[in-house]
Amino acid sequence: MRISVLFSGGKDSSISALLMEPYFEIELVTCNFGLLPTWELAAKTAKELQFPHRVLYLEGKILEKAYEKIMSEGFPRSAINYIHEKAIETLASDPEVKLIADGTRRDDRVPVLSISQIRSIEDRLGVQYLCPLKGYNRKTVSILVERYLRIEEGPSESTPKADYETELRELIRQRHGEGKIKELFPAHIQSHVISRKELP
Repeated sequence: MRISVLFSGGKDSSISALLMEPYFEIELVTCNFGLLPTWELAAKTAKELQFPHRVLYLEGKILEKAYEKIMSEGFPRSAINYIHEKAIETLASDPEVKLIADGTRRDDRVPVLSISQIRSIEDRLGVQYLCPLKGYNRKTVSILVERYLRIEEGPSESTPKADYETELRELIRQRHGEGKIKELFPAHIQSHVISRKELP
């Protein structure tokens, strides 16, 4: 039974895939708007994790709407959550996709869907949406990552990744410059998975 896992190349989506590996045929899916080739990094990581990977191209109007949200609100939370919802809806529109998962943790606020949003997507599009890490907090995920993955971590602006934020940042950079990015996005640490660890 195949499950499509939204995949940024980071530790959360990678651990989600590993947790489900005994039970599902894993397919990693990276979303892209065509602004930057972020999927290349995710594809390399997927190969290291030994999972098939594909790119899901999202409509440019989704990125534009997210841009409007962040510029209006001055903070990325609802913009990122909006992209996440539309990514899941787009993936769910594929008639061959029946199961969708992501790396959302228990303590995440971005990206995350409400229960009503999840039920709406499942009911309208005939899919099942899973969050394997929903019962895990950041500390517990870090324990799993330490055990099973080799990663690199660093500031969001300098750590390569294939998440929604990367292309949203690039659009803002093109239109307003680097200063606006620093104004809108709080500093935070991002991860990029290099490979699985060799277990004894």
